[in-house]
Amino acid sequence: MPAGAVPPPDDGNDDIRQPDGANVVVTEALRLTHTNLAITLEERAMACMYGDSGLGKTAMVNAVLRHLAPEETIQLPCCPRRMREALFDALGLQGPKPRNARECDDLLKATLAEKFRVLVCDEAHWLPADCVEWWYHLRDDRTGAAIVFVGGADCPEVLTQTTREPMLSSHILLWQKFQRMSLAEVLDVIPAYHPIWAGADAKLIKLADRQAGHGNWRVWARLTKLAVRALSQLQRPAVDDDVLAWVLDRLRPQWPL
Repeated sequence: MPAGAVPPPDDGNDDIRQPDGANVVVTEALRLTHTNLAITLEERAMACMYGDSGLGKTAMVNAVLRHLAPEETIQLPCCPRRMREALFDALGLQGPKPRNARECDDLLKATLAEKFRVLVCDEAHWLPADCVEWWYHLRDDRTGAAIVFVGGADCPEVLTQTTREPMLSSHILLWQKFQRMSLAEVLDVIPAYHPIWAGADAKLIKLADRQAGHGNWRVWARLTKLAVRALSQLQRPAVDDDVLAWVLDRLRPQWPL
């Protein structure tokens, strides 16, 4: 996947903005996400992308779908009371939404069958059992939509909640578990992620990852944002031991990750 096709890894649900000057980096996880979603879309199937928080799942899925299906992708909330309404609105249906749930779902499925679409359910680990069943009924041979669930580490267990129908999980074509970056990958991509790390000693990056980063994108974003401030606060031209100590002292309350 070309580097220019993806955004920095803060896209999606997160609680911190990327530091100014952050660059696009392509990781092995992003390449795998591109491969798996391309298969999912080609097969008009379902996929589940899951893993611990802060690993860039939402960012990577959104980036890849903007590359593969920018006009066909619809993001849906995991809130059960809003899913039907959100899909009804996203499909551009005219007139009042049917009050009867079955009638509304029939209309949604008939509309989905008219054109290929990709439905994305983020935070899928919050789905209650009735919503899992709703997704099962929504996805059938008539609609032909591709469906992507994005969620936490327990998302596979959540998708087996349904009790009245065959398990939704058994119909999911691809499962991708996101992992933390290895130290080798951190040393490869972090210097390209932001200019302040480009000239940093590899020993400092190793120490930062061992003490705080732990291969987690969200933590590295925080660490970098604080490091930029530390350079100004301490009036240093580059990240050194004192800058890293200033940053780690402020990240320490967040441990353990």
